[in-house]
Amino acid sequence: MNEIRSTTELPALRRDIELHTEDGHVLVGELSVPESGTPVGTLLFLHPLPTAGGYMDSHIIRKAALRLPAMAGLAVLRFNFRGVTSPRGRSQGEFGHGVDERMDLEAALAFIRAEGLPTPWVVGWSFGTEVALNHTIDHDVAGLILLAPPLHRTTTETLERWNGNVTPIVALIPEHDDYLKPDEARARFAVVPRLEIVEVKDGKHLWVGEKQTHRVLSEIVERVNPSALPLPTTLG
Repeated sequence: MNEIRSTTELPALRRDIELHTEDGHVLVGELSVPESGTPVGTLLFLHPLPTAGGYMDSHIIRKAALRLPAMAGLAVLRFNFRGVTSPRGRSQGEFGHGVDERMDLEAALAFIRAEGLPTPWVVGWSFGTEVALNHTIDHDVAGLILLAPPLHRTTTETLERWNGNVTPIVALIPEHDDYLKPDEARARFAVVPRLEIVEVKDGKHLWVGEKQTHRVLSEIVERVNPSALPLPTTLG
């Protein structure tokens, strides 16, 4: 039996993709789907802050793409926001401070529709949670999963708008987060009573270590395809 590690790559069909924004930029990304059969759900990942090193290979996102098509039968779409570079390449444009990234999100959702991918859940991490909260409300998605939301760019008024629909929202709050700890998160998110807060014991903003990675991926799968739980920790 081999332990699943940070570099573990499980079988999937993976292909480089391009997203086209309404303001004419081409964004680079990757779609990973199960080797056989139709995905039971789709994860659209929005990565952490570009100016702090966030990109489509930020480790939770990369590990989701490497594991969850095989472990949970999920399609995983990840991409670089405008102006962001990774080994996959550089997305055109420049950092939009969470405003212009609306068009990046919309391009990704359009791609999901065009591909016929099912049940799209938007999964944001840090800065990506703000793009999700600020710009997904008018789109037909299955739900939002917020990983360590800082709420720097999301106002109370924006949060209150989510009371106008019934889209599930789950926020994973690290116990030792750098920006929004659990008690503050409960206070800030109280304006959306249906929002589920999950406090992650010993968690930190960057979700460092395999234990934290497994917890985050398990929480995601619990919402999107709970029949795939528990996620394995070993191979063979």
